[in-house]
Amino acid sequence: MAKHQRHEKIIRLVKEHGFMPIEELAKKLEVTPQTIRRDINILSEEKVLRRYHGGAAVGSEEEHPDFLSKKNRMKAEKMRISETLAAHIPDGATLFLSIGTTIEAVTDALVKTRKNLCIITNNIHVAATASGRSDYSVLITSGVVRPLDGGVTGVATMDFIKQFKVDYAVLSASAIEEDGALFDSDYKEVSVMQAMMENARIRYLAADHSKFGKSALVRMADITEFDTVFTDKALSPQLTEKLADAGCKCVIAE
Repeated sequence: MAKHQRHEKIIRLVKEHGFMPIEELAKKLEVTPQTIRRDINILSEEKVLRRYHGGAAVGSEEEHPDFLSKKNRMKAEKMRISETLAAHIPDGATLFLSIGTTIEAVTDALVKTRKNLCIITNNIHVAATASGRSDYSVLITSGVVRPLDGGVTGVATMDFIKQFKVDYAVLSASAIEEDGALFDSDYKEVSVMQAMMENARIRYLAADHSKFGKSALVRMADITEFDTVFTDKALSPQLTEKLADAGCKCVIAE
């Protein structure tokens, strides 16, 4: 097969699936993983695909400055929260990991410290990072890939999630109002996170202090529906009391 034909097939497969591992591309195109890596490098340099350790995803990060800005915002706080949360996940656990830059930071922390995890996610960035660990099982949901942040949403995504019962659901939220209501701007994303909450034994919320006191369009849940909240600053007295009355923990990442 000529190189340009192979490149066309790689692009088509990645666009169809949102993210494709190198090994799977090599199998489908009947070439070596080394050949696929070289192809992905070329396509990444041409800004056609995004290159990750272990595979390729749609688009180019340079096309999405807003996403990169969001990813770098509160970076130190997200890192502290993520490292603290990862310490509460045992080796061998099964997890749902959702969309968002905070959850991507959690994945980075998990990969550095935890062994033998099974991760189910609708975030192609999370899948790309976690698939670099040979002792991890990584499942990515079906659904429609959002070009901006690599999130996968839709009815097919929820149907996929509902097939499983996991130990932990690790989620974030775009906005948390003063009364503890959690909101996001995308109703399809909210539906997926609600499905994750329903099918997890333990629910963890990771949110830096900038998310509190904000509001968004679609209601996701109440803060008391989580077993533990991980953040970087003390909550308001109202929220602290509300969590305590509900028997929910709050862990501050110092």
